[in-house]
Amino acid sequence: MLFSFCCIRTELRRLGRCCHLAVAACLLLAVTLPCHAATWRDDLPQAQQLGGGELHWFGLKIYRIGLWSAQVPFNPAQPFALELTYERNISRQRLVDISIDEMRRLFRDRYSEMQFQQWHTVMQNAFVDVKAGDQLIGVSLPGIGCRFYNRDALLAEVRDPEFARAFFAIWLDSRSKDAQLRQQLLGQP
Repeated sequence: MLFSFCCIRTELRRLGRCCHLAVAACLLLAVTLPCHAATWRDDLPQAQQLGGGELHWFGLKIYRIGLWSAQVPFNPAQPFALELTYERNISRQRLVDISIDEMRRLFRDRYSEMQFQQWHTVMQNAFVDVKAGDQLIGVSLPGIGCRFYNRDALLAEVRDPEFARAFFAIWLDSRSKDAQLRQQLLGQP
């Protein structure tokens, strides 16, 4: 957790003058030490791109996508990342709606409508509007959940392994809508 300098001043006043230096040093250390990775590459420092491709819709290129993992061949039980570079402007709402529709299609028999609504809210809070050239990167952390990044920073962490499994299945499940793109991601001919 990062603290603002205003919080540090307030904390120092509260604790009294005798321990100002010790508390200031500890709080400054807390400010400078991140609690999580600053970029997705910090989560997967040994990752290499296994495959990639492009999503087209009615002849329009929507995004380029790459699958990154330190595990070769790909093992979804190990951490991995999907890196999407958008070619079009797309609203957060559209990204959320398309994602939840695909998760429902794949797992309607496994999860309740209430669960899908909760995940809809999770994605509303995690995603952002994108424009051509923007990147969104999802990092799967099996047993923990996932993290979402843009090019520069962490956008959200979701500590729900079931959500992560259902979300990444959009591209990696054998029932994915775009079987050819799935094969390209997995580096299969």
